[in-house]
Amino acid sequence: MKSLFLLVVVFVAVRSDNDDHAARLLASKSILNQFIVEGKELTVEYSIYNVGSSQAYNVELSDSSFPEEDFQRVSGSLNVKWDRLAVGANVSHAVILKPLRPGYANFTAAQVKYYPTEESQAVQVGYTTAPGEAGIVGLKDYERRFSPHIVDWATFAIMTLPSIGFPFLLWYRSKSKYDVKHKKN
Repeated sequence: MKSLFLLVVVFVAVRSDNDDHAARLLASKSILNQFIVEGKELTVEYSIYNVGSSQAYNVELSDSSFPEEDFQRVSGSLNVKWDRLAVGANVSHAVILKPLRPGYANFTAAQVKYYPTEESQAVQVGYTTAPGEAGIVGLKDYERRFSPHIVDWATFAIMTLPSIGFPFLLWYRSKSKYDVKHKKN
């Protein structure tokens, strides 16, 4: 067990020695809405972190998992570029979309391209986390489940009024008929 641990430590040390002065980006993609509803805004947030020991240059984020026939872009861009990302820095980007039809959507990873050093000729390609498949709820189903149902409650109140009001009137007449009134002197 100790030899395996020693082997892993040596491998990590050698590996980090080779890429000691290069940028390494970690990227995530997350859906911020609790419910994804047809015709309502959907917020997607991208976060990129530079955990390497050098600046990242010409960082480009592109996401093609939102086709125009299924999603309308309200705000933000699905293709974004930054000139550089400093060591230990992070950057966030948000896009607001509207789903156009109910059903299931597969939210795949976005692509991140960057140069790990200023002298580098090879583009480093990475991917964000993928939120996965999610259901888009129809607007009528959403409103049926989460609306305050004011009309329904008003109808209920009007329909229960006779069954509560009629016995109350009978009791009140009977009470006032047999109630003893006190005279003041």
